[in-house]
Order: sequence, then C-alpha cells, then structure tokens
Amino acid sequence: MSDVDVKKEHSILKVAINLIGACLVSGLIIGVVYFITAPIAAQKNEMLKQQAMKELVNDAQTFKAVPDKAEWFAAEKDGKVIAYVVPGESKGYGGAIKMLVAVTSDGKVIDYNILTSNETPGLGDNASKEPFRSEFKGKQLEALTVVKDPSNKEDIQAMTGATISSKAVTLAVKNAVEEVVQFTGGK
Repeated sequence: MSDVDVKKEHSILKVAINLIGACLVSGLIIGVVYFITAPIAAQKNEMLKQQAMKELVNDAQTFKAVPDKAEWFAAEKDGKVIAYVVPGESKGYGGAIKMLVAVTSDGKVIDYNILTSNETPGLGDNASKEPFRSEFKGKQLEALTVVKDPSNKEDIQAMTGATISSKAVTLAVKNAVEEVVQFTGGK
C-alpha cells in the first residue's frame, strides 16, 4: 500500500467520524429541546383548544371530555350540559375541511370554527367568515341544505362562486348535528 492510499483511508475515516459526531451532537440537542418544549407546547395547544371552544359556546363555564367519544366536549354551565362541541370534517374544493361544531342537546347549531382548510382564497375560504357563518346559527337538521335561491331564507345560501365549499361546510355541520342528536336523543 502506498502513502497516498493510507492517507485516503485516514481522511475518509476522519470524515466519517466527524459526520457521526455531528449527527450525535445535533440529535442530542434536538432531543433536549424537545424534552423541554413538548410539555409547554401541549399546554399551549390545550389552552388554544379551550379558547376555541369558549368562542363557540360563550355561556359555558367548563368543557369536559365526553366519555367514549373522541374529541367531543360537553359545554357546561352551572353543572348542566348546554351544548356539545364536536369535530366535523368534509371534503371541499381544495381538500379536507376540518372544524369544530357547537350544537345544543336538542340539535340546534350554535356556531362552528374551521380549523384547517385549503379552499380558494376569496371564495371558498369565506366559509369561515360572515355572513355565511351566521346562516347556521339556530338551524336544525332539516334546514341544513344548501340552496342558490335568495328568496329561500330557511336553508343555507351557497356562497357565490363557492358552491362546493358551501356544500362541504354544510355537510360537516349537518353530520355533527346528526351525531349529537343521535347521542342525546334530541333532548
């Protein structure tokens, strides 16, 4: 073996050792940062969830998880359930629309909050804004149908240029209402 071959072997070995060391150090740093920040992030997420639910049901004093129902919360005032906050999801024009829907025990929509969506800006993303959002307030299952007739004040008016998004949001809200009515028996 020549001196050149030996030097190449040593330089490759040095590079490999340096890379391994860098990976170990960076992995250790990432692990320590995660260990420190994970509980803080979880606490912040819980606070944001509570705040989002409070915005949906202003009168509620507490929100308690509903047993055997994933991501369901019972909104309580003076120890009595006044509404349920349940997840809703539907496929819109730009993909999945995920939301939280607040529904009374007897199946009336209080409000909803879109958590994630990829709808067209200026059209489908208006589903999270007024006046479309307020059309749902106080509606029951029978009135959760999308129409394009401005004279029909009973049902949900489709957003101009965003019929698919309108139907997707309405379907997610309708499914949430159906689930709550089925769970409570409509009482």
